[in-house]
Amino acid sequence: MEKNDQKKQRRELRNFLEKVVVDVGVGRLSQTPNFEEKALVQVMRDVADMTGQQPQIRHATKSIAGFKIREGQVVGVRVTLRREKMVDFFERLITIVLPRVRDFGGLNLSAVDDGGVLNVGVRDHVVFPEIVPEQSPIAFPLGVSIVPKVKNRARAMAMYRSVGVPLKKEGAEEKSKKKKKTKKK
Repeated sequence: MEKNDQKKQRRELRNFLEKVVVDVGVGRLSQTPNFEEKALVQVMRDVADMTGQQPQIRHATKSIAGFKIREGQVVGVRVTLRREKMVDFFERLITIVLPRVRDFGGLNLSAVDDGGVLNVGVRDHVVFPEIVPEQSPIAFPLGVSIVPKVKNRARAMAMYRSVGVPLKKEGAEEKSKKKKKTKKK
């Protein structure tokens, strides 16, 4: 009976989600010596372990002097997940990774944009169970964009709640903002 429920839930997720995009920026890391031989290889290995898919290297499209970026320089890596890998990653993110994040109290409602896309930032990639901290000397943040097939914010939020995404309650955001303002005084 439980197996059928799991299959049904995975089928619902596959029908609800279009894709999951995992982005890692390597801006500061690219300034280190031997970046492409050491740090970039480590970042790519860790992202491949987390997602189960080899990431693409993303290059700068134009030079920006203020950020010390030159055209063609490596600025990040990206993975786009679809079908079964997408569902596996999404389930691990919701059930394992987010609860392991330090001081996690739920995702803000502002993380869902008008198109229903849920954007989650993870400050340290070590919260993923596939990463062994001793074997990964480089710590980096990553962004996860969960793109639903439904392009309506309200319907997407209802679906996120139904599949178990830990979103905060409607009034919880305003209360936390008020608490922060009173603490600053």
